[in-house]
Amino acid sequence: MKKVRIWDLPTRVFHWMLAICVTAMFITGKIGGDAMVWHFRAGYAVAALLLFRLVWGVIGGRWSRFSAFVYGPRSIMAYLRGQSPTEHAIGHNPLGAVSIFAMLFFLLAQVSTGLFSEDKGEAFGPLSLFVSRATVRWVTGYHKNVGQVVLMLLVLLHLAAVAVHYLVKKNNLVMPMIAGDKLLHDQVPPSRDSAANRLAAAIVVVACALLVRWIVGLGAGMENG
Repeated sequence: MKKVRIWDLPTRVFHWMLAICVTAMFITGKIGGDAMVWHFRAGYAVAALLLFRLVWGVIGGRWSRFSAFVYGPRSIMAYLRGQSPTEHAIGHNPLGAVSIFAMLFFLLAQVSTGLFSEDKGEAFGPLSLFVSRATVRWVTGYHKNVGQVVLMLLVLLHLAAVAVHYLVKKNNLVMPMIAGDKLLHDQVPPSRDSAANRLAAAIVVVACALLVRWIVGLGAGMENG
């Protein structure tokens, strides 16, 4: 058995920060009222994190790149039959990859629609002024009903999969996402996780946060104008 760095530090920080911010977004959204200020802030943080992940999926560590876990239907079926190559279980396995992409897609849809939605006519998304009232109502309906339910189901499925891997397959998926390393029998290329790599991630995070801030500011500028 050899210890191999699978999840680089930026990927691990992203994972846990996203979990915290999505939880905060859900709780504050349910509370409503004055908590909506924090709901929007949590949503902006999620937006910045998602943008970072899209970039990191191209330039990040070996096993964090999208190219490492883009699987076709045959690979998914082989995994379900227990005939998947060993390499497919090192990072995100085929079924887990489907879950990850679905989570990213619906989270992007949720934060995007949040920018145009409203809450009981009291709290408005920063870009709601740019679209018609009919569009705001439609987007709000998706944001509060469809998107929220889909994300809750995806989170529950994710937690259930982690539990099954731990209890049934005796495979702890949580510790590698904390420590970054896995004990493996096979020789596989590790993820790059150098100081330069982490600095690049920090630069990307700042750039994504500034982009989200600029987008949010468009609504404020329209309102003041």
